[in-house]
Amino acid sequence: MRIFDPHIHMTSRTTDDYERMAAAGVRAVVEPAFWLGQPRTSPDSFADYFDSIIGWEPFRAAQFGVRHHATIALNPKEANDPRCRPVLDLLPRYLEKDGVVAVGEIGYDSMTPAEDEAFAAQLALAVAHELPAMVHTPHRDKARGVERSLAVVAESGIDPGLVVLDHLNEVTAGPVRDSGCWLGFSIYPDTKMSPPRMVELLRLYGTERMLVNSAADWGRSDPLLTRATGEAMLLAGFTADDVDRVLWRNPVEFYAQSGRLDLTGVVDADAAAGQPGTGGSGGAAPAGGTFAGNSILRGGS
Repeated sequence: MRIFDPHIHMTSRTTDDYERMAAAGVRAVVEPAFWLGQPRTSPDSFADYFDSIIGWEPFRAAQFGVRHHATIALNPKEANDPRCRPVLDLLPRYLEKDGVVAVGEIGYDSMTPAEDEAFAAQLALAVAHELPAMVHTPHRDKARGVERSLAVVAESGIDPGLVVLDHLNEVTAGPVRDSGCWLGFSIYPDTKMSPPRMVELLRLYGTERMLVNSAADWGRSDPLLTRATGEAMLLAGFTADDVDRVLWRNPVEFYAQSGRLDLTGVVDADAAAGQPGTGGSGGAAPAGGTFAGNSILRGGS
């Protein structure tokens, strides 16, 4: 089983997570820019963070055989903080970077006027930079948040096929399906979605335009719940090809629209092994890959 996690916050995860993910078949991830829990007080904090998730984190992931890309944005929660609004002026610089495959996470947290403005402005940036957009749907009043998000997407003029609305559930999946946007589902231990619930949604809506992610972050979350969902699909009678479509080919198709998705070596390894649907043995750090006894290679100067 090969897995592409289209939404996971690896900056909050450990090297143990990378090792377990690689062993489970996770070969590629996308890390969206998000709120770190502690309020940031200036655009400079965002610049350092953006530099980290497009520089250090892809390097760290590569030590474990995982390909890492990112999405860049001012997240909805911090769009309400006037100190953070100048981040919008930084974004064009980052949206030109090779490893950036979408604008995100954008959308709503509390559905305030400030969030309206930041959401619309960043959809305009996605259009201008010809990038997909990842939309965060609010955890509170989700149905109204999804309705409002779809209205803003329609007003922006962006092709709905370039947009994924994430953190969906049984109540919100139908309207997003009807809109032509992609559907994103976060599998969590206690909240959002579970593997059995996800299986039922796949029975109902099929496998097209469906993205399954772990959204693993600082809180209680599990980067292997993508694999658990694939296993639940197989137990429910879905084929290995269905699993491969949901956990690999769909995220590849969505992010490839950026023109920047680089899976060189990952796909080549599949072809060389002659087993396009398997995860292999994972990606350990290269032999001799230590620095002064440290267990990970060092990047930079």
